[in-house]
Amino acid sequence: MGGLANSQPETRPLGIVVLLVDDQAIVGEAIKRMLADQTDIDLHYCRNPFESIEMAAVLRPTVILQDLVMPEVDGLTLVKFFRAHSATKDTPIVVLSSTEDAKTKSEAFGLGANDYLVKLPDRLELIARIRYHSRAYINLLERNEMFEKLVASEQRMANEMETGAKYVASLIPAPITEPITIDWRFVPSAELGGDSLGYFPLEEDRFAIFLLDVTGHGLASALLGVAVSNVLRARALPNTDFAVPSQVLTSLNNTFKMDEQDGRTFTMWYGVYEMKTRRLVWCAGGHPSALLFRPGQIAPTELESLNPGVGMFEWDSFEQKEIIVPENSRIFVYSDGAFEVHKQDGETWTFREFIQFMSQPDNEDQNKMDRLIQHVRMLKGNNGLDDDFSIMDVRM
Repeated sequence: MGGLANSQPETRPLGIVVLLVDDQAIVGEAIKRMLADQTDIDLHYCRNPFESIEMAAVLRPTVILQDLVMPEVDGLTLVKFFRAHSATKDTPIVVLSSTEDAKTKSEAFGLGANDYLVKLPDRLELIARIRYHSRAYINLLERNEMFEKLVASEQRMANEMETGAKYVASLIPAPITEPITIDWRFVPSAELGGDSLGYFPLEEDRFAIFLLDVTGHGLASALLGVAVSNVLRARALPNTDFAVPSQVLTSLNNTFKMDEQDGRTFTMWYGVYEMKTRRLVWCAGGHPSALLFRPGQIAPTELESLNPGVGMFEWDSFEQKEIIVPENSRIFVYSDGAFEVHKQDGETWTFREFIQFMSQPDNEDQNKMDRLIQHVRMLKGNNGLDDDFSIMDVRM
């Protein structure tokens, strides 16, 4: 139980802290005696109202008991000052008055007082009011603290996601114009998915192209996508011919098993293009069909595969397919984030609608991939992307 000295502790004690502001020492002594046996209530007394704001800023009381009639300053004005100060703007204020005047009560509540007692109040009532307002204020402080921690945590997470997205994007090779032309767009979702893409030359005038999408969201999914991409770029799969797509997916399926990746699997499209013969061999595991547009062809040919997602379960051999690609053809390889769009009207953009969009003639003023991103965002309205948006435009 604190004394009546005008001390100003540097830190706020735990529990209930009461600041009494009253110019009459006899009132201070009376309140002290009322609270004498309440060991968890820390009472501080301020006789000079001009010092009360500064004292409250240091003490951070859980409730302020304040007289309305003081010679130095009007009590209602002091209530107004407390509410204007950042340290006491939410602190419960219990006004102590010598009258039950309704107008005075109204003015006090209008200026921000939380309660009104005629002094000297009954001891039990005073203790009950102090505990009630202090408990409510402490709960408010705890909620505010938790909210601030939540905001800080979300900001840290957002920063981590942004850093992760930049890292994933930095691993994607720059667009190229020879020996074939490849351009791409990668737009991470707010939660960051596991999309990754890339391409690299192989021996004997061949070129490998891949795009993968890890299940789930967050840094763990993104890191798995990065790990798989690094394995492919380094050609680090044992006993695997990277010019044979079926071997690549079979080896990946054996290397990145779901039960060893916290239940995560990934879909993938992997193709190898032979530039001399114009032969494209591809293998896809649970991934959306790539779209082949031949010159003069409006509707695309879907380069699909019936293999399961990579890492889902044992699979002896992934099936691959091949096709001869006419000169000046164009292939779009993409993740499902490019077309699985939950529109703002509650409907879902269908895959057929996506193909119809991609089949539209080129616009000289805007790249088709940029038009697609713009269209997807328009469909979603103000909502962010549900998943990573990844797409490659390969021209042969």
